[in-house]
Amino acid sequence: MMRRLLLVALAFTVFSVSARAQEKKASPPPAQDSTSAQSLPPGYVGAETCKACHDEIYSSFEKTPHWKTTYDTHRGAAFQGCEACHGPGEAHMNDPADKTKIITFKKMDASKISQRCLTCHQYGEEHSNFSRSAHNDNNVSCIDCHSPHHATQANYLLKKKQPELCYSCHLDTKPQFTKPFHHRVNEGLVKCTDCHNQHGGFLNKQLRSTAAQDVVCVKCHTEKAGPFVFEHLPVKIEGCVACHTPHGSSNPRLLKRAQVNLLCLECHTLTIDSAAPGTPSFHNQAQKYQACTMCHTQIHGSNFDRVFFK
Repeated sequence: MMRRLLLVALAFTVFSVSARAQEKKASPPPAQDSTSAQSLPPGYVGAETCKACHDEIYSSFEKTPHWKTTYDTHRGAAFQGCEACHGPGEAHMNDPADKTKIITFKKMDASKISQRCLTCHQYGEEHSNFSRSAHNDNNVSCIDCHSPHHATQANYLLKKKQPELCYSCHLDTKPQFTKPFHHRVNEGLVKCTDCHNQHGGFLNKQLRSTAAQDVVCVKCHTEKAGPFVFEHLPVKIEGCVACHTPHGSSNPRLLKRAQVNLLCLECHTLTIDSAAPGTPSFHNQAQKYQACTMCHTQIHGSNFDRVFFK
């Protein structure tokens, strides 16, 4: 009888310990505020303190990629949450009416705004050349295109989608994409930033290309890439824009001239100053000779014929 009672008591004890272990395992650990996980340096209060007054902005902030900074404790409070952009918040919290005690961007100089953003976004090829960009030279700051709190686009915190965002400044470019022959930017197949690096570069027009301006084109037009045994020199020296207009044209294949022969004759003339070979005497520019590419089909380069025949 005594042995039976001991077995019952032992079984009850084991069951109780097991149940408590399962309950402890099922319950998640209490959430730990990032500000309580470390001692904040003087002047910093943490993002949760900002939330108390700026709940709507904080809620928008939490839906952006910047929310990750709140819980990134590796670089310290100066790179965390709201204070990573707006600076230490203690003085502002003690005197909210004095706007000079917190960094605000509404009246800040464009270059200073960009410098503030580049504190984190200065690394990598995409942003490292912003100081030499046309946008920086024309006092366009990061927040003219990006909205840290109220972005309308899921990617890159953009205020508007492309190309409407680019058209808001580049009004002279917009009509070019409405011409009969154009790159399909308005249709959404190509984006402005596929060809241009909006954050700066070493080439004119901030092209994502080489000096010959061909890499940005052959990224899509791969059959024109080469290298070829017989190169068409303008392609290597001036690039594709020697013959084509990149945004849009009234002529097929985005050509600069309505007649192909007139485009070719800009180089292939029998003048002393022309380095290109002139047209033969039997090319009398009659109707049947006006489309040069009907014979010189491999005009971008050939592996078989020096005059670009098929």
